[in-house]
Amino acid sequence: MASNGLRIRIIQSLGEVEASAWDACAMSGFVAELDSVREPLDPKSQRSASSQRSAFAPDSTPQGHGHNPFISHAFLSALERSGSATAKTGWLGQHLLAKTEDGCLVGAVPCYLKSHSRGEYVFDHGWADAYERAGGRYYPKLQVAVPFTPVTGPRLLVSEGADPASVRPVLLEGLLELCRLRGASSVHITFPTEAEWDLFGAQGLLQRMDQQFHWLNQGYDAFDHFLGALTARKRKTIARERREALAPGISVDWLTGSDLTEAVWDAFFAFYMDTGSRKWGRPYLTRPFFSMIGETMPERILLVMAKRAGRYIAGAINFVGSDALYGRHWGAIEHHPFLHFEVCYYQAIEFAIARKLARVEAGAQGEHKVARGYRPVPTYSAHHIADPALRRAIAQYLARERLYVDSATEELAAAAPFKRA
Repeated sequence: MASNGLRIRIIQSLGEVEASAWDACAMSGFVAELDSVREPLDPKSQRSASSQRSAFAPDSTPQGHGHNPFISHAFLSALERSGSATAKTGWLGQHLLAKTEDGCLVGAVPCYLKSHSRGEYVFDHGWADAYERAGGRYYPKLQVAVPFTPVTGPRLLVSEGADPASVRPVLLEGLLELCRLRGASSVHITFPTEAEWDLFGAQGLLQRMDQQFHWLNQGYDAFDHFLGALTARKRKTIARERREALAPGISVDWLTGSDLTEAVWDAFFAFYMDTGSRKWGRPYLTRPFFSMIGETMPERILLVMAKRAGRYIAGAINFVGSDALYGRHWGAIEHHPFLHFEVCYYQAIEFAIARKLARVEAGAQGEHKVARGYRPVPTYSAHHIADPALRRAIAQYLARERLYVDSATEELAAAAPFKRA
C-alpha cells in the first residue's frame, strides 16, 4: 500500500522492526528522562516504603510530556516474545509501518487481528453477539491497542521531524485498507488520546466514551498534605484503613531496577496468577513476560510488595512514566482487610508525590476509588464498522451510551471526598 509518497508495510512481529526506529515514532515529542538519578534499592532490605523515599528523587527533566512505557518496543515485543499476545492467544500482529521512499520509518501503528474480544477493556461482546445472531461474521476484527492494557496513549505513532498532518491520514487509510484485505468486520482503536479521537471522528469513525478513575496531584508535598484536602470524615476513614492494613505486622517495599530479581518475579507471579485465575479464568500474561520487561525496562517498573513474617504476601505492579504512575496488576496469597487499598492506591499516591508525578492511573473500572481521592476522567475509543446496517445500530447505541457516561461522570465527580471551596 502506498499513499502520499509513503509506503505502508504490515509486519506480524515487533521483532521485524528495529527497536530504535519504532521508539523514534512511539516516543516522538516526549522528553527523555535521566533515570540514573534514582539509586537502586536493596531487595534484601527490610526497609519500609517510608524509609525508601529518598531513593526515588524526582527526575530533573520537565514534567508533562508523558513518556508512555506501554507503546515502547520493549513492552510490546515482550508481549509477543513471551507468548502472551500471539496468534495462538488470538492476537495476531498486523502492525503498520509507514516508510518514505528511501526506507525511513516515519509512522507506526500497534495493530492486531483478533479472533475474540478478550483483554481489551472496551467491551463489544454485545455487538458481536447481535451481529452473529443476524447472520453476520464479527470475527476477525482489527484492534489498534496495547494488549491487556487500558491506558490512554498515542495510537498513530509519528517520528520526530515528520509531519503528523501528513503521516496520520496515511496510517488511518492503511488501517481501513487492511480491514478490507483481511476480511475483517471492523477496526477498533482503543484508549487513543483525545486529539486522535477527534481526528478519528472527523474521518467518520464512530466515537465512544467511558471513564476511569485517576488521582491528580495538586502539588502535594506529602501524603498528609493530600489528606488535608479531604473532608474530615474521609481523612479519618483513609487513616484507619492504612493502620488496619498494616496492623498484622505487614511492611511495604518499593522495588525497581536491580531489585527486580527472578525470586521477586516468582513471588509476584504467584500473586498475579491467584487473582487472575479467579477474575478471568485464565490470566493473560505468562511468567516469561515479567522476566523480559524486568530485563529491558526495569527502571520503568515499580513493584509495591507487602511482606509479613519474612515473606512477600501481596503485591502490585506499576509502570512509571515521566508524568504518571500507571497501576496495572495486583494479587495476594494472604488476604487482610484494606491491604488491597494500601498496596494499590495509597502507596501509589505516596510514590507519585515523592516523584512529583502529575497523576496516578489506577486501571479500568472501580467506582470505589472515588472515596479514596481518585477522580472520574474520560477515556476514548473509535470504531470503523464495515457493514452499514451494523454501523447504524451501533451509532444509535453509542449516542445513548454517551448520555449515560456523561451523567455518571457528573454524579461521581460530585461524590468526590474533597473539601468544597
